[in-house]
Amino acid sequence: MKKVVALGATVILSAVMAGCGTANKASAAASSMHKPVYGGSAVVALPAQSPPNWFFPLLSLTADTTVNSETNSLTYMPLLYFNKHDEFDSQHALAESINWNKAGTVYTIHLNPKWRWSNGHPVTAQDVVFTYDLMRAASLNNTHYSWTFSGQGFGGLPGLWKSVVAHGSDTVIVTINHPMNQQWFIRNGINQIIPVPKSVWDKHPNNMTAELAYINSVANAPSNPSYQVVDGPWKFSRDVPGAYWLYVPNAQYSGHKAYLSKLVLQYESSSASEFAALKSGTVTYGYLPASLIKDSKELTHDVFHPEYSLAFNYVQINMSPQAPDHLGQAFSELPVRQALQLGVDQTGIIDSLYHGYGVMDDTTLAGRPQTPFLDPALAHNPYAFNLQRGKELLLKNGWHEVNGVMTKGDMKLEFTLYGASGSASYTAIDELLQQNWAKEGIVCNLEFQPFNTVVSYSVSDAPKWAVINWNGGWGYPSGYPSGGGLFETGGAENSGDYSSKTMNRLVEATYLPGTTKQTLQRMYAFEEFAAKELPAVIFLPEFPQLTAHASDLHNSVRTFNPVGGEIFPNEWWISKPSS
Repeated sequence: MKKVVALGATVILSAVMAGCGTANKASAAASSMHKPVYGGSAVVALPAQSPPNWFFPLLSLTADTTVNSETNSLTYMPLLYFNKHDEFDSQHALAESINWNKAGTVYTIHLNPKWRWSNGHPVTAQDVVFTYDLMRAASLNNTHYSWTFSGQGFGGLPGLWKSVVAHGSDTVIVTINHPMNQQWFIRNGINQIIPVPKSVWDKHPNNMTAELAYINSVANAPSNPSYQVVDGPWKFSRDVPGAYWLYVPNAQYSGHKAYLSKLVLQYESSSASEFAALKSGTVTYGYLPASLIKDSKELTHDVFHPEYSLAFNYVQINMSPQAPDHLGQAFSELPVRQALQLGVDQTGIIDSLYHGYGVMDDTTLAGRPQTPFLDPALAHNPYAFNLQRGKELLLKNGWHEVNGVMTKGDMKLEFTLYGASGSASYTAIDELLQQNWAKEGIVCNLEFQPFNTVVSYSVSDAPKWAVINWNGGWGYPSGYPSGGGLFETGGAENSGDYSSKTMNRLVEATYLPGTTKQTLQRMYAFEEFAAKELPAVIFLPEFPQLTAHASDLHNSVRTFNPVGGEIFPNEWWISKPSS
């Protein structure tokens, strides 16, 4: 689960690719007409003002972003991997198999012995156990460790997990405290393990405080020697912070070795600068912002594709008692959240700002790509855009408009929305929200900050913020869209400090063993409650990742995985590489 810059059970996501269309099919046809060529460099433009800032594969709560996750996937292999058909894929995973006992309490993972670290040492079960020990420690409550693991609360971590032990060098046994839905635990629990080499990172044996502090100290230092021992297809070479990060192929990689000679992740200061780089040809692969879709015809040497991932989009509101100006108390009133949602013109955003792309989103999973996990009863948004209804709800629940601001006792519906800078389309969305909410008597002041600042706000920063919009939402890299860490009381990513016994019960129900029908019914109940309850989130329409790549770049579309929105540059190639 990652914060996205604008991701089931094995039988459930068979339709995941339905609706993932392309705007131009020429590239796929061209790829089939050529044989792969070795050499050349690909420049990938990062989303505007969204540089990677955490290079250790276990992400910190304050750095849990898609950019960091994708950057780390270049250099580290996951223990498990599920492809676009929702199938376990051992070609892209360290594990060659996983099975479990009848009760669903013991999971046995067999590693493929072919995998090696770049120093030639094998990837072992001991590396997996060491990595789990880090995850568990960084997920414990009431500790004074220097950082918190972003996966806390997902997959039952840490309380559900009883033990993770190595049996020899190639087998890992994971035991949990009681039976759970096996697919949920595999995908949202075990799937979080991205092993690191114990021989390199275990700097302070028997001193977890010092160990996590060391990781924190080098997390944003990719040139640190520890990052040179990797098992992924790429190795970090050098960088100029705020300009680019250069990667070269890992010669010891045990999987599909890269065709390209170099891979450059390029910082972009704005959507306009990224578009200019695509137009000039200095960027090989980038992202087309919604604000510039109308100008896509100017990209005469590029191929354009909309890619939907399993995700949903939202604005985060702060319901903590520590929120500034009594706003936590105000946002805790459901009619206030309803009025905010009723002020979101999703159709207008899609038609005017997304230029017809995007999909309505009224719960914790958007409607594309198609998936049986989405409750079909939610075809009608319970809070479709209606400013009059929103204002009437406030008036009926004790709010009165005073000098243009809805007021109740010492509470005023006036706040600052912190938006991520750099995206013209999201700035326009924030401005539209501001205008519509004002018609309901809700005053929203806008302030724009760097993406990595906005995305870092959490419950611990409650006195500092009221509403945030980091230019995106939440993706499900596991393919199993349950909401524990997001909406359960105390969840690591429950930044809005939302708490509801009903929500806790519904989320926990999605974890229980059962038939496919039971699993879906439980998921639908959770989604319906979230749609009506608005658990510290205001839903926005989901927007696809609009990728644009040079016409001589091949395989970038074919290898894209909507489950997680993952790319595989080691399988890309260029028709006529210049170097």
